Amino acid sequence: MNTTADPRLILREDELDLGLELLLLAEAALWAAVDTALEAEAKGLGRPHWRAAFLLRRRPGVGVRELAKLTGYSKQAASRTLAELEKAGLVAKTAAELDARRRPASLTAEGEAFENRVSERLRILLARAYRDGGLDGVGAARRILASLAGPRLTVGQRREDS
Repeated sequence: MNTTADPRLILREDELDLGLELLLLAEAALWAAVDTALEAEAKGLGRPHWRAAFLLRRRPGVGVRELAKLTGYSKQAASRTLAELEKAGLVAKTAAELDARRRPASLTAEGEAFENRVSERLRILLARAYRDGGLDGVGAARRILASLAGPRLTVGQRREDS
């Protein structure tokens, strides 16, 4: 990832406001797709449950503390969300090898299927947006979003041994 900023890029306040407006509108479109998919699931689960399931698919073994950091939830809300997913049979928690108090979570087969059904709608939206943005737009969009994600990007990721 390119970490050096182009000093020629100077954006006016109205250009930055347009970017914020587009982010808010895009977020609303994504959540509308999630809400529609969750209604079809008829499991009584909401946005926090799908978010947790998605992050667990991408970062298996995440625990309450990491989930709270990734999502901005309080530890209590993250714990409650994981407990509800576990009760629904979508998540399994196990005791960590070094610290039995830590309970990393992972999706069950049913949890993976749930997450995939909901996420499929979002993948379709994102694929369409990437096609509209063109080949150069995909990399640029990822760099912009990664910059906005900041340190959350590495929370709960497995590190490869060098």
